[in-house]
Amino acid sequence: MTEKKKTTKQDVAAVHARSAVGEIADQLSALTSMTAAELKTRYEEVFGEPSRSSNKDYLRKKIAWRIQELAEGGLSDKAKQRIEELSVDAPLRYKKSTQKPSFSQGTPVHPLDPRLPLPDSIITKEHKGVTHKVTVLADGFQYKDKPYRSLSKIAREITGTSWNGFLFFGLTEQSRKTTR
Repeated sequence: MTEKKKTTKQDVAAVHARSAVGEIADQLSALTSMTAAELKTRYEEVFGEPSRSSNKDYLRKKIAWRIQELAEGGLSDKAKQRIEELSVDAPLRYKKSTQKPSFSQGTPVHPLDPRLPLPDSIITKEHKGVTHKVTVLADGFQYKDKPYRSLSKIAREITGTSWNGFLFFGLTEQSRKTTR
């Protein structure tokens, strides 16, 4: 009789596992017909934070990965520990940053992008002996009394070449680690 109970318990577990896999497959296939707005909402549901991306392919991949991770349990603690041990010798570009960018003033960050200081702050950059000052606005930037929507446009005006504005003005981890 114990053999019978054990088999019944295994059968119930197997049915439950198959239905769970079916639910995961249904969730994953539903992602293909979602709009970008629906994907962003779903992203927030599974990650607990909003996505800054509106790229549908990116959102689908990240959400699918997270759904499967939640269903399967993700990496074991032992695997995570081993990754940490191995990452000590890894180049910086492979290490996941655990800290948000910080500013020397210790000010809170901009509500639209954590790399930016709060509106009305001034970003300074010395380039070829000239100090350039950019005022951060709630919806853009001001440089030489002219409004701009991106730091990259300002960097291009200053240098005459194409630049990532965050890198040029030293607002990313990469630019803080390397000196130009």
